[in-house]
Amino acid sequence: MKKRITNYFSLALLIPLAFSCTDLEIEPTDSLITDGFAGVADVESEVVNLRNIISGGALANQESLFALNEVTTDEYVVPTRGSDWGDNGRWLSIHRHTWNAELFDVIQPWQQLNSVTINATRVISPKSVSTASGDINAQKAQARFYRAWAMQWILDMWRQVPYRDVDLPNSAIPEVLTGQVAIDSIVADLNVAIANLPEVTAGDAINQKNVPTKAAAHLLMARLHLNKHVYLGTSPDPADMQVVINSVDEIAADGYQLAASGDFFDIFRPSNDVETIWWTPSDTGPRTWHTLHYNQNFPGFNDGGGWNGFTTLAEFYDLFEGPADTNYPGDGQEERRGVVHDPSTADEDNLGIGLGFLINQQYEQDGTPLDARENVGGVPLVFTRETEQAEYTAPADNAVLETSGIRMFKYHPNEEGGDRRRHIVRYRYADAFLMKAEAMFRMGMDPTAMINELRTTRGATALGTVTEADLLAERGRELYQEQVRRQDLIRFGQYLRAWNLKEAGDETRLIFPIPIADVLANPNLQQNPGYN
Repeated sequence: MKKRITNYFSLALLIPLAFSCTDLEIEPTDSLITDGFAGVADVESEVVNLRNIISGGALANQESLFALNEVTTDEYVVPTRGSDWGDNGRWLSIHRHTWNAELFDVIQPWQQLNSVTINATRVISPKSVSTASGDINAQKAQARFYRAWAMQWILDMWRQVPYRDVDLPNSAIPEVLTGQVAIDSIVADLNVAIANLPEVTAGDAINQKNVPTKAAAHLLMARLHLNKHVYLGTSPDPADMQVVINSVDEIAADGYQLAASGDFFDIFRPSNDVETIWWTPSDTGPRTWHTLHYNQNFPGFNDGGGWNGFTTLAEFYDLFEGPADTNYPGDGQEERRGVVHDPSTADEDNLGIGLGFLINQQYEQDGTPLDARENVGGVPLVFTRETEQAEYTAPADNAVLETSGIRMFKYHPNEEGGDRRRHIVRYRYADAFLMKAEAMFRMGMDPTAMINELRTTRGATALGTVTEADLLAERGRELYQEQVRRQDLIRFGQYLRAWNLKEAGDETRLIFPIPIADVLANPNLQQNPGYN
């Protein structure tokens, strides 16, 4: 079955840059090398290469970075459906928090994020020059943003950030940045980036938003400071919360705002909108077919059908306003929960697939009810509320496992280019808006009016007051599938609790193990607690 998309273009770009992610050896073909590092010969090309690393493979598909920040939460579980999605227990170990240092999905993002940091460091070096047109300061500012982005992920997920000074001999052991030192390094990069990146407003063309901008750097600055107390093991500092508020205000000053009522799913289409701050030209297939059933297949889009893997949890679905167990158009639910196909009407736009959360009977475009595959008995394709069991134990389980679980996605295949279209939203204004509301709450202010502005826009009922639990729930409703849920659950103290098919865990699971090979190669790295 299909469980992995390989972006061969990105792999081809990465091959010349291959190295141990901790040794961070610089290959002779990477740059002009004489007695030492002589600088990058073409900064512009190297910045494009950085964008391609981030846009493809482990940093953009349904594995690795996405899986560690989504499947580890109450948003997703990936049951073993017969022989599909077993992978030696890989997906269930992610959901159950039983991973180890040898897990592919731990090793791969660590390697690729570190590849971004070292290659960006080479670009940023004063020795690096540009042979192409363009402002080299702006090009290096993009590299600083990419380095800050990668370092923030490494700090967030591992708490130890390897850093190689490219001017030192290749034999030098990379130092490791932790805590405040790592945060200061990221902030320094973002300050230079903000000073030199272009100012792209909400109304500017969409193709100006697939590279770093001032607004993107401000959002990353806000995210870093919102989570800073988690990284330091302290309480939220009002000064940091003020940085969050100021950064979001800078974004709003560039015209970014909440999309109008009825436009929520349009944000994730390849057209301009007032919310998208930064997107990457990444394949949206892994954001769609990872969850749809094999028989939800339409000519010209994905000839092999969906991959029938990821499902959401009933408790997460129940965060949304609307009648239980259904989401037909006009049934009184909020916009963000989406719609399943109403068989009484034609569905040219959505091809019978629906949007958002899919539950109960699924249909063809013409309203014909779909069945599961014949080899499991051809039972009606009815997505159940909950995945009741995680693994196949007997032949009778096949039909149950094949149809179990509510399906969740934001990127619809009915777009130009089908499921291979390349437009993944990385940063958008609603995230910044909710970060500001949370920062206000942590400073003792009342964010109820802000939360109700968002809820009213999305077709949900206004709240009388907003609690900490309301803030977390609102972020879940707004930002599902956008790789923030793990951070949010940790920040609100909910990541280690039990949920469907997962028992309560201990604090060692708040971060991931460093790959064994890298601990052995770099004595400055210390394996994280609980993984020795």
